[in-house]
Amino acid sequence: MKTRILIIEDNLDIRESSAEILELSGYDVMQAPDGKVGVDLALQHLPDLILCDIMMPEMDGFGVLYLLRKNQATATIPFIFLTAKAERVDIRKGMEMGADDYLTKPFDDMELLVAVESRLTKKQQLQDFYSQPLENLGNLAASTGGLDQLQQTIAGLKVRQVKKDQFLFQEEDTAKGIYLVVSGRFKTSKTADDGRELITGLFSKDEYLGIEAALLSEPYTDNAVAMENSAVCLLTKETVEAFLARFTDIGQKFIQILSQNIREKEARLLHMAYHSVRKRMADVLLTLVKQQPAENAQECLQVSREDMASMAGMATETVSRILSDFTQEKLILKKGRLIQILDLARLTNMKN
Repeated sequence: MKTRILIIEDNLDIRESSAEILELSGYDVMQAPDGKVGVDLALQHLPDLILCDIMMPEMDGFGVLYLLRKNQATATIPFIFLTAKAERVDIRKGMEMGADDYLTKPFDDMELLVAVESRLTKKQQLQDFYSQPLENLGNLAASTGGLDQLQQTIAGLKVRQVKKDQFLFQEEDTAKGIYLVVSGRFKTSKTADDGRELITGLFSKDEYLGIEAALLSEPYTDNAVAMENSAVCLLTKETVEAFLARFTDIGQKFIQILSQNIREKEARLLHMAYHSVRKRMADVLLTLVKQQPAENAQECLQVSREDMASMAGMATETVSRILSDFTQEKLILKKGRLIQILDLARLTNMKN
């Protein structure tokens, strides 16, 4: 029996050309000119996959997705949005509502086929997994060897060298997966409308970058840049999804990382809102000390004044002034661009 695909698209040319491509590839294709007809066809025929435009008369793509996700018979059908607008707000809204993927028009034949085949493959993998005998699924709760297998997989991955100041990824880049820092340090940042940079995270050896975007199947929302010559390896989205489906401890690990990231960002926002510039500068130095590998804990900090300003949310001139004050107070020792911590306890207990 052929795989059945439903295309819901009000543009006749796009609808028919997409249907022709899919039919030539061996799929059974149904077509709907608007959202209402599309919902009726989906409920009647239960297709294996749905391609749906966002902007349509009668009922838009969000309405179609909402109705189909509410119905038990259609709730798990893979759903790919077709959108002429590459605006993140539309994409994010669709993903939050339960869409599986999106294609930005105009798209070529291969983009369409790859998106369709990828979603159908994932659906089949999940069906195979959950169709296992109950005794096999009963062992799922005991599947806690994922972290060991993940380490073995990582050990066999190709390591990519990233030079200092080189981008690992940028805002709006399609998420390829999750990066693991093998060596060196990275920062993630956002750029404000006035051009100022705000550092959102620091990452060193054995830490992961890009988890949120990969798990949400969304573009990256930060810029990731190497702070020194570094190395990473990439866990593709497919690899991550396979591990998450098989091992509970992998999911627990990523939940812990995401929770910790949220906690750190909340603390940083509170510090920027309520702490004095001296207290914020002390917190930045303490954060940088924690980022040092244990074997290098006593070494000098190597970080630019610009990066420190971005972390603390202040001007570089203010950073330089406070560092000079800390030097006079014998809290730190400046050696050119290097900073040596002299009194960690006083920095930790810095009054606001």
